[in-house]
Amino acid sequence: MRIEKTCIEGCYEIIPAYTKDERGSFIKTVIPSCFKAHQLEFNLKEQYYSISSKRVLRGLHFQLPPKEHTKLVCCVSGTVMDVVVDVRKGSPTYGQYSTFILESDKANMVYIPHGLAHGFYVLSEQAIVLCHMTTVFSPAHDSGIRWNSLSIPWPDDNPILSKKDRELPALSDFVSPFTSRQP
Repeated sequence: MRIEKTCIEGCYEIIPAYTKDERGSFIKTVIPSCFKAHQLEFNLKEQYYSISSKRVLRGLHFQLPPKEHTKLVCCVSGTVMDVVVDVRKGSPTYGQYSTFILESDKANMVYIPHGLAHGFYVLSEQAIVLCHMTTVFSPAHDSGIRWNSLSIPWPDDNPILSKKDRELPALSDFVSPFTSRQP
């Protein structure tokens, strides 16, 4: 398993080792000893997946304190453009984003600490995105920022969105409860 830093502090792209043969492939998504060696928090509390069609955009989501969570996200079928945005006050990368192409054939993942907004856009005909979470979903703490309130180079100016995602506030209107752990 390779764990690579991104331009946003605390966010990592993870490329797991996997085996492939005539039967298919075998991939380990969580190796606690490897995460611990890289000082990555990961105490799984909930796991879910979404099935989405091409052009669907989900995000940019997070949970507010005290129910904030760290996520480990992978695409187990298809291909998505995955995006994280730093919404931590005082962070040197506040308001900046990082993009990743998550592909089931590559098996890469993104480790997303709390204080980052997360979303994805489906590039393939269909995609299944799996999320491992360190807290249980709390509707009262569910929040986010609007997908087009930054200069993220989404592949589509008119994606398929939920009503909730269309109505999220712009980053400029969001008062962040998250703070950077940086000195």
